[in-house]
Amino acid sequence: MTTPAPAPVLELGADVVELTRALVDIPSESGDEKPLADAVESALAALAHLTVERVGNSVVARTGLGRPERVIVAGHLDTVPAAGNLPARQEGDLLYGLGACDMKGGVAVALRLAATLTAPSRDVTYVFYECEEVEGDRNGLHRIATERPELLAADLAILMEPSDAGVEAGCQGVLCADITVRGARAHTARAWMGVNAVHRSAEVLRVLDTHVPERVVIDGLEYREGLSAVAVRAGVAGNVVPDTCVISLNARFAPSRSAAEAEAYVRGLFPADDEFEVTEVVPGALPGLDRAAVGSLVRFLGVEPRPKLGWTDVARFTELGVPAVNFGPGDPVLAHTAGEYVSVGQLVECERKLGDWLR
Repeated sequence: MTTPAPAPVLELGADVVELTRALVDIPSESGDEKPLADAVESALAALAHLTVERVGNSVVARTGLGRPERVIVAGHLDTVPAAGNLPARQEGDLLYGLGACDMKGGVAVALRLAATLTAPSRDVTYVFYECEEVEGDRNGLHRIATERPELLAADLAILMEPSDAGVEAGCQGVLCADITVRGARAHTARAWMGVNAVHRSAEVLRVLDTHVPERVVIDGLEYREGLSAVAVRAGVAGNVVPDTCVISLNARFAPSRSAAEAEAYVRGLFPADDEFEVTEVVPGALPGLDRAAVGSLVRFLGVEPRPKLGWTDVARFTELGVPAVNFGPGDPVLAHTAGEYVSVGQLVECERKLGDWLR
């Protein structure tokens, strides 16, 4: 009989670097966050100044001091699949490992703040949530917003996404679509009797190859749009002229465009007779630098805001009416890479800066 492995335990009294290492060493690929969520819930439940609740494999911990403002500090518990990058290892100032950058370093900062800030100047809601790296209907924040929306009420949300210890404001929207080009099947020995859908798709690919993405400036921040083919599917056999070619697109659009405007823009780039089907569209979030709560944080941190080139749950908070920014340790370029790491200096800096602001 095999003895079950002991449940993982998190020591919130450890420094932020050791806590990050411990988090990395608890595997939590999307959908398998339960052991880590259990450890987070157990560690937070031991803190008398917090009220802790569980929604699925997401954990919410709140202060209740009656402060005039409430701030959410949020981080996702899941990672992308492993790529030979476990367990964690430290080399000099760099801590390597699955999720070290995206975003167990940020989660470690938030857990340290939850443990050490017993009387912050603002009430704080700490949210540690599941399934951020997969489809949106599985996202832990989505579930909390659906089942317990009162838990996400706040004046400002800080998402601990890797941002090089700076503020990345807003985020881009995402549109995914399939363009289907039709032809007619034939035996390849008599190819002239058919119409090759792959060949006919050349016009779609030409549009993509020559397209110049727009650069949109909002609140002084430049959001660079993008439009890419990410998959081409065609053919049923090696001796059959394909009668269908499907090109899957991924577009990243500036937050000034609505979902409908983004769809109309992308659709209008391609031949009208090709079938265009949107498979997913998620709006972005405006930077909101004119919001008082955002401005207060940016001024205190003394950083120059940058645009978020990508989608994050900042958009989800914005949709809920809560202004939000990305602020966390780690270079976002390293996210999802086999060699991802987070610097010790940024872990310490983020804990200190955010802690000072919350004090």
